[in-house]
Amino acid sequence: MTQDTSSQHASRPRLRALDALRGFSVLSMVLFHASYDVAYVYQAGFAWFRPPLQDIWRASISWTFLLIAGVMCNYSRDNFRRSGRYLLVAALIFVVTSVAKVDVPISFGIIFCMGASTLLYALLDRLGLTGAREGGSDSVDLCVATLLFVAFLATFKLPQGLVGLGPWQVMLPRAPYESGLLDWAGFPSPTFASGDYYPVIPFSLLYLAGARLGRMLPRHERILSWLESHGCPPLEWVGRHALWIYVLHQPILVGVFTLLFQH
Repeated sequence: MTQDTSSQHASRPRLRALDALRGFSVLSMVLFHASYDVAYVYQAGFAWFRPPLQDIWRASISWTFLLIAGVMCNYSRDNFRRSGRYLLVAALIFVVTSVAKVDVPISFGIIFCMGASTLLYALLDRLGLTGAREGGSDSVDLCVATLLFVAFLATFKLPQGLVGLGPWQVMLPRAPYESGLLDWAGFPSPTFASGDYYPVIPFSLLYLAGARLGRMLPRHERILSWLESHGCPPLEWVGRHALWIYVLHQPILVGVFTLLFQH
């Protein structure tokens, strides 16, 4: 009889080191958005906040979020419910940012991506396509995770109409982009705009790579025990409340900067 691995994992202590790493990324995100607001929304300085530093900083935050979320989906009791929570928050963020009109509304941002990726994993798991119901091996899981990460890199420029790696890139037909129905998937229409854009392709591939890496942890008790016993309590607290901090930090920043720069 196959054992329910999600229940087995959920009974273990939290992975404190991953909570702390996520907490560090949350603080980095708050600083990033504060810098963005000062530089672009209020145009009050921060000339250094430009590419490529801006792009590297953004990637360090979002890639960490998605990889950790992928690892942790192995420990969720109900990934369908988890995905629904993310998607509901993403919808609320779209409504609020559309009404507030402080910047470009957020359509299909990082919280949407977390929800869509978690839902995709849950569906694949229900179909038995994640390998979670099999014994598995490090070599297989590492190979699959590597292939998913390479696929992520190869489709990283899909929203710009390109697929491939380095000099081996090809331009895709414009038809999927012109339809206006596939913005969420990674084929944005010419009129699409968002203040934060993380479509299913390529970013769900990064999430699924993290999920596959997470399957390896129960086979390495020493590593798992280290992750459970090492952390930083303040960062862990931030990491455990990442969703609420994401929702609340921008209204707080906007309020503070409005007082500073417009009075």
